[in-house]
Amino acid sequence: MIQLLGLKKDLKVEVREKFSIIQKRIGEKNLLLSEICREVIILSTCNRTEIYFNSDKCNEEIINEIFDKLNWNKEFLEDFFYYKEETAIDHLMKVVCGFDSLILGEDQILGQVKDAYGTALKNKTVKDELKKLFGLAVTCGKEFRNISKLNSIPVSSASIAVNTAREKKIKRFMLLGFGNVGTLVSKYILSGEFDTLYIVVRNKSAVNIEDERVKVISFAERKNYYKYVDCIISCTSAPHTVVWKKELPNKDFEIFDLAVPRDVEEDVYKLKNVKVYDIDEISDIDSKNKQKRKDVMEQNDYIMKKYIEEFHDWRKVQDVVHDIIRIKEHGKNVYEKRYETFKHKKNTKDNEKLAHTLIKSTSDAYTNRAIEVLKEEQLKGCGEACLKIIRRIFWEIQ
Repeated sequence: MIQLLGLKKDLKVEVREKFSIIQKRIGEKNLLLSEICREVIILSTCNRTEIYFNSDKCNEEIINEIFDKLNWNKEFLEDFFYYKEETAIDHLMKVVCGFDSLILGEDQILGQVKDAYGTALKNKTVKDELKKLFGLAVTCGKEFRNISKLNSIPVSSASIAVNTAREKKIKRFMLLGFGNVGTLVSKYILSGEFDTLYIVVRNKSAVNIEDERVKVISFAERKNYYKYVDCIISCTSAPHTVVWKKELPNKDFEIFDLAVPRDVEEDVYKLKNVKVYDIDEISDIDSKNKQKRKDVMEQNDYIMKKYIEEFHDWRKVQDVVHDIIRIKEHGKNVYEKRYETFKHKKNTKDNEKLAHTLIKSTSDAYTNRAIEVLKEEQLKGCGEACLKIIRRIFWEIQ
């Protein structure tokens, strides 16, 4: 039975960090849980801890065993959710497509699921159902993003700023500040086409980017480089103004002020050749884009349903796998027996007649048996159902 034990999303970081599993220990924990589960895959990120497992045990019995194995405090049991079968399968597909992410449709989770799956494969803690399910989930996530094209709809202030600048064909940037938001902005710029990026910081050693197009300068130097850029993205934590009208050269600029309090002097907003986006304007774009993403994702949720159905179809076929193996073994016995005859008689004068006889003998082995079964089932009153299957086998053969 496929099951999922996961940490709820709305918990404080103080609780989440108690159950976070660092990447280098996931393999070890997979192996530990494989002692009580047939299969197990651990997905642990900064925002989620989820354990997917396959076990005949369920409910409180297996949950308590998992807590014991991982040495987790059972006082926090209520902070976890527990899904079985259909609900667990649906949840994984939603996760990999980005429906369950804090940033709707974000890309990172697909790579994280793929890594979790790869670790489990390496540790050999998956072998059948979870192996198939996660393989389909990764493929589903890729197809969902390719068709949805979610990257064209940015949903964070950093990505909106860079994406808007790129729409205006800007390739020369200046970034003021290199905290969390600034770091993210730099990643978005580096991931696409650009000619120059000046990063303005108080401590130059804080920036470790090996790219000859990236120049790290101090705040005191920034005004000397304004003339070399077309876009300024400011996201400092300074309590005062950073971008002044008197320091800007007379040229066109796109300026994104992601800071609160604002980094850009109000007089800059009045310049005719400068377009300034403050955090409110960017948030407005963000809200509209989130709705766009939601609409696009809901339009394409048929992809998710397609892969869920494919998994269920695969599961149904597993019930007859042993019979399929027996059929193949029987087929092998039939042709090997006749091949032995051919080896002993291949030097006869009439090879064409021999080949005809052996091929017909192989065919007769199945047609004669099919006729016998059809007659037997007809006498039992099941002839019509039997004939329907026989027709599909013999009438549709290539």
